[in-house]
Amino acid sequence: MVQPRLLVAASALLLLMSSPQAADGGATRADAEAMVKKAVAHIKSTGDTKAYADFTAKAPQFVDRDLYIVVYRSDGTVLAHGSNAKMVGKNLIELKDIDGKAFIKERVDMAKSKNSFWQNYKFTNPETKKIEPKQMYCEKLTETVVCGGVYL
Repeated sequence: MVQPRLLVAASALLLLMSSPQAADGGATRADAEAMVKKAVAHIKSTGDTKAYADFTAKAPQFVDRDLYIVVYRSDGTVLAHGSNAKMVGKNLIELKDIDGKAFIKERVDMAKSKNSFWQNYKFTNPETKKIEPKQMYCEKLTETVVCGGVYL
């Protein structure tokens, strides 16, 4: 008979091993979903101007390890960027990842038909400075899409 304490320890280890987290200890998919929902609530409560400034200024509640908030207008223009403030105001609709995927165009197109979604592409991880596979969780908010992603 298996000891109850051993069974609990084995279950905890199995849960840790199956956690949907990046191998390097980065943010999880659940972290991304929670942060995007918090960002959407922040936009609704404080207004676009203040919220976008907070995201771009890397307010602590909107940055977690390799996770940050980005907001795009439906034409692909960056309204807020929690990793690179120089992107704000730029239209990135034609931007492609290393595999040639026009991921911003795909993202705004997906937002036209879905209120929330996950998207896969490759992007530079701000912590490692390496191009890595990334999954972005996004929610549509009027004429914008609010996103936060995790590196795999």
